[in-house]
Amino acid sequence: MARSIMEMVAAAKAVVPSISPKEAVALVEKGALVVDVRDPPELQEGGKIKGALNVSRGMLEFRADPKSPYHNSAFEPGKTIILYCASGGRSALAGTALKELGYTDVHNLGAFKDWVESGGTVERV
Repeated sequence: MARSIMEMVAAAKAVVPSISPKEAVALVEKGALVVDVRDPPELQEGGKIKGALNVSRGMLEFRADPKSPYHNSAFEPGKTIILYCASGGRSALAGTALKELGYTDVHNLGAFKDWVESGGTVERV
């Protein structure tokens, strides 16, 4: 039976725990990798979380899989990963994908605007 994208996002959000900006800061202090899954035009418009790695949603699995020729060494299956996007949907789907690749400590920060509104540090790209 086919599912809508909103049903897929809801299922992903049920699997990937959401965290607050404050919780994200604490995890980063312990070495978590922050990943922005938005597309480059979105970053150019509003910047990104300081220190975040940008990997657009379409390339995430290729960058995260150690067996892929496109693997980015910042991704380690045992590392804590924090994902975010514009509203939290793509980051939830990305978290599900990472879990399928064997990542176990994956969190959804959700919307970039929530980070900004909480006073989180942003860098322009």
